[in-house]
Amino acid sequence: MPHKQTSKALTYKKYTNKAAIVVHMLSTEPLKSKIISVACVGDSITEAYGYPQELQSLLGSKYMVNNFGLSGSTVSLESQTSYMFSPVFWRAKTSQPNIVIIMLGTNDAQPSLEQYIGNFENDYIELVKHFQNLPTKPRIWLVKPPPIFGDGNGLSTRRLDLEILPKIVAVANELGIPLIDIYSIFANRRDCFPYDGVHPNDLAIHMISLEICKVITSK
Repeated sequence: MPHKQTSKALTYKKYTNKAAIVVHMLSTEPLKSKIISVACVGDSITEAYGYPQELQSLLGSKYMVNNFGLSGSTVSLESQTSYMFSPVFWRAKTSQPNIVIIMLGTNDAQPSLEQYIGNFENDYIELVKHFQNLPTKPRIWLVKPPPIFGDGNGLSTRRLDLEILPKIVAVANELGIPLIDIYSIFANRRDCFPYDGVHPNDLAIHMISLEICKVITSK
């Protein structure tokens, strides 16, 4: 591993300890209502393309859906845009979620991150455990993200299909966490990603929101 990992690990522990204190303080506050808090964790598909907003409309007033997406973010701790090093990660944890939907992995298909693929599962497990250890003990779903069509935005279709997706499944199996398979819904739907082969149009956003709503309300 590169020597910079030691420095990153120390920084990561510092922020983790700080966040743990904040979460503990929040957990001592009385519940304001019985509204179910949903944290949508992800990259630009979550942050910029509106599925959390549509999910809110579908779920209704008994739920509060929060958008904790961050464009360009990765699972990998070695990336310059690691989700776990972002302020939005700490906001997601301190939101006291009852449900967490994690749709990450698309940006880990960058060819420049291929050298870190061996750490992907451990980094994803670390991410999930942060949410598992929250006082609210949220229900968590991992999402197999949509396909990448035509190596859109410099991301590798092959890496997503053959390396990233199997590791997401492996993490879900190891931790006993259910999967939402968004990938299969769009396997032959290039028309739903007309901009760059990565980002969804309105129809795709609606389909993603419907599938996640169906899973949440079926439990």
